[in-house]
Amino acid sequence: MFADRAKIFIRSGKGGDGHVSFRRELYVPNGGPDGGDGGRGGDVIFEVDEGLNTLQDYRHRRKYAAKDGEPGGKRRCHGSDADDIILRVPEGTVIKEAESGKVIADMSGNNRRQIILKGGKGGLGNQHFATATMQVPKYAQPGQPAQELWVNLELKVIADVGLIGFPNVGKSTLLSRVTNARPKIANYHFTTLDPNLGVVDLEGSKGFVMADIPGLIEGASEGIGLGHEFLRHIERTKLMIHVVDAAGTEGRDPVEDIYKINAELEKYNPEIAKRPQVIAANKMDAVYQDNDPIERLRKEFEPKGIQVFPISGVTGTGIKELLYYVAGELEKLDSEPIIFEQEYFPEDELIYAELPYTVEKEEDIYVVEGPKIEKMLGYTNLDSEKGFAFFQKFLKDTGILDELEEAGIEEGDTVRMYGLQFDYYK
Repeated sequence: MFADRAKIFIRSGKGGDGHVSFRRELYVPNGGPDGGDGGRGGDVIFEVDEGLNTLQDYRHRRKYAAKDGEPGGKRRCHGSDADDIILRVPEGTVIKEAESGKVIADMSGNNRRQIILKGGKGGLGNQHFATATMQVPKYAQPGQPAQELWVNLELKVIADVGLIGFPNVGKSTLLSRVTNARPKIANYHFTTLDPNLGVVDLEGSKGFVMADIPGLIEGASEGIGLGHEFLRHIERTKLMIHVVDAAGTEGRDPVEDIYKINAELEKYNPEIAKRPQVIAANKMDAVYQDNDPIERLRKEFEPKGIQVFPISGVTGTGIKELLYYVAGELEKLDSEPIIFEQEYFPEDELIYAELPYTVEKEEDIYVVEGPKIEKMLGYTNLDSEKGFAFFQKFLKDTGILDELEEAGIEEGDTVRMYGLQFDYYK
């Protein structure tokens, strides 16, 4: 089964906590702090694997978590860094934040390896916080928190040219004749269930990659039939060959077929619908001489800039002319592959970053509360010089001081944070 989508949960490792300890050696009175630092948590890394062509492995296992860093120890022992976790995906995989649908990474082109979630840094041990006035620091830094995220993986094939059209119009036959691809071919609807890729080699011209996009039908953009499962694979193509059954062997009109498929492209993504197209009027070997549809197709579409080529996937008639025209058109287009730009940056979304807080005035006291404040107070020692400096920086960086000023606070006013009260001074 071809799998081109998966939803998984990923989590980086938490940084190890710094350690609080003091030297206890014989004949060494008043031993100084010697708490070691915590280790770094593991990163979550995505890497392109040339041997993969589906996301099938991620259909069976949905959760991937790197290990946490080890805490620091006494005698300045540094906690061990955790191993990174590497998730291998096929080239062309786009990683998106599940809720917003924004792109985190496109594993295509030169992007073969990318850190998606960084492990937390290890906390500093109490050895780092000794000063002339604070010689016995009894606190250490906690490790930075882990990052976690639900992501959607989407495989979008990388091809210069996409073959589109209704089922059973001869796309697979055409692909097998002009490339090294060997798709299954039979006279049944939806025979092609996987996107197939092949390389077109042309003498005296630059070759290109062609993809057979499984059969679309009317309503595909709304989830009807199988076509909607594969519309995403058209997103990277620069040019589309619209294959139609010119002989009408299925009882359909080729002109109507083209308009119906193009309407589905427009509904799915208007930008894709604007890309260059070429019409391959296939099955000309089955056309009756007194019922030649080519003139009608040319009259309908060539004034719109869409060239029509009569071909036969069975006999090979007209295929060379079609391919050389396509190669010439591709040379006019941007040679760079279509890459989806990053829109979502996980490093800006640390777990604690979105925790709420409130700033309110109750009689003569300004009250600041919420999970964000509670979390900060939980790992900050305000009795120490370093800890209080960290506390002041936290209030400034998070904008709490600005909000207090907007609420009308003046020098000497009292601020309360849970069990802590202090006077406000600039």
